[in-house]
Amino acid sequence: MSTNWNSSGKKHSADFLKAIGVPEMPPRLSPFDPGYDAQTLRGHLEQSSQLISTLKISMACWIIANEDVTRAKVETAKHYGVPTVTGGGPFEIAVAQGALEKYLDLCADIGVSRIECGEGFTDMRLPPAHVAKLAHARGLELQFELGKKHTGAFTQQVVRELIAQGRAWLDVGALQLVVEARESARGVGLFDDEGGFNPSFADIFAHEFGLGTVLFEAPNKPSQFELLNHFGPEVHLCNVRLEEILRVEIYRRGLHSDAYSRTNLRPPLARSQEAA
Repeated sequence: MSTNWNSSGKKHSADFLKAIGVPEMPPRLSPFDPGYDAQTLRGHLEQSSQLISTLKISMACWIIANEDVTRAKVETAKHYGVPTVTGGGPFEIAVAQGALEKYLDLCADIGVSRIECGEGFTDMRLPPAHVAKLAHARGLELQFELGKKHTGAFTQQVVRELIAQGRAWLDVGALQLVVEARESARGVGLFDDEGGFNPSFADIFAHEFGLGTVLFEAPNKPSQFELLNHFGPEVHLCNVRLEEILRVEIYRRGLHSDAYSRTNLRPPLARSQEAA
């Protein structure tokens, strides 16, 4: 996280953050690339790769883009030590069209680290163990997206079903689970038609799977801030746009004016001084 402010290396941003009580944190952010040009992506990785746990090559855009550019972007992410994961849409279509193995072959050859599985807009008939076997045979990791894209906000019954589904995928080797929120965080998943957040349902996922395993899609400022306000800095957010990485991460560290007023986000040193 350090940044040299001059060639002598005497001043570092990491030293300042330590002085004001901001702890070092592992990366807990999985932004997405919906089709940025290669130079833009490289610039964001150069600036923020230390904050990124995985980079989602999102939707199906990468399949119709110039393939050389797609491969170059995956290689750039590798250069900066950032694993890449494909979005769940192409997976669902591949399964529905009977072309899963061809899709997995392509992902492996492109060089992505992981695929996202799901049934957000289709009904998948393949058992998780079969998908996992095919993916692992090609050196691909797995994550699974929980929730439908078009059936509205979660109900209690839906949450119970998703918990069981998530366990089944973890049992076959999925590394993480992603809670659906699409690109709007309105009328889907944990968010009602007005974008209101359901913290009790979020707590169920966190309790069942742990914040190290479950990721919450947070595609806009209200959803990002709601999740950070509720869970604190430990929550893992995904589907954040590249240009919003730094804003989200200063909020996580209590360096945003709205976050500083919250006791679970304000730097610990500031909290201890206030108590004294």
